[in-house]
Amino acid sequence: MYRFISLVLFSLALTPVQAKTLKIATAAPDGTMWMQELRSAAKSIEERTSGRVDFRFYPGGVMGSDKSVLRKIRIGQLHGGLITGGGLATVYSDANLYNLPFMFQTYDEVDYIRSKMDPVILKGLEEQGYKSFGFSEGGFAYMMANKPLYGISDLEGLKVWIPEGDRISKAAFEAAEISPLPLPLADVLTGLQTGLIDTVAASPVGTIALQWHTQVSYLTDAPLMYLYGGMMVKKSAFERLSRPDQVIVEEEMGKAFKRINDQNRADDSRALEVLKTVGIQFVEPPKEEQASWRKLSDAAIQELLSSDHLTKANYEKMLKLLADYRESR
Repeated sequence: MYRFISLVLFSLALTPVQAKTLKIATAAPDGTMWMQELRSAAKSIEERTSGRVDFRFYPGGVMGSDKSVLRKIRIGQLHGGLITGGGLATVYSDANLYNLPFMFQTYDEVDYIRSKMDPVILKGLEEQGYKSFGFSEGGFAYMMANKPLYGISDLEGLKVWIPEGDRISKAAFEAAEISPLPLPLADVLTGLQTGLIDTVAASPVGTIALQWHTQVSYLTDAPLMYLYGGMMVKKSAFERLSRPDQVIVEEEMGKAFKRINDQNRADDSRALEVLKTVGIQFVEPPKEEQASWRKLSDAAIQELLSSDHLTKANYEKMLKLLADYRESR
């Protein structure tokens, strides 16, 4: 009997542990800094777990929009994805808080609010069945078009793009009596090339990475909203990993998203200068026009609060933190 048990244990010791593969989709094109950092983190995870955990990435939007990716996660075709703030909000509505128009004036304000509110959003996502390893910013979004946009009236007759499922942008434009056209990120470049759309709101670094800057001529030099995103993994899939391996994944992916966040911040300021050098003309809207935009965005926010697309308690918490920070400065 002893010899039999010893043979069984020896056989088990020789049997390789089957790797658990996490399939992750993203709109980020392959070869970009984002994908380089994610692949680097995945390699470190594979090494530290002795091959027990590996990642398979589907970059460049091949798995479709955020909506499609989330559906594929729900049915088990994917385990997770890099999802924009608007996509995160379809899982946990208060993920929209950072995307509210004209909410932040500086990156210092962003950093302070995120230090307080990131844990709230991470917890909200987890309660909905998703594990996230942190967020990375996309920078401030600016309106870009083929004609100068000084005010709301200049948008008349234009075909304005918004991200698919983005309730915040939809409500803001509809408050200005403009009907925006929702499209997945992967379809925006084609939409600009074919004339399906002619106006976008995007960060400078995102505009360059996705080649949208080749299809527009003007940038309205007033930050519209803050953009961010993060990687979500179905909690049930993540919990199939051993606890020590979960810790390794959290550590390596957490560090990766911190690096991506920091690099995006540096790249975004440089990207503004790049847009100028390639011929994009910057126009500054008059202060009264900016005030009109803010008034419309406030009306849109109230509509979102009344329809439960935002939680009043967390919205008011963020406003108080922001007011206290500004007063202290």
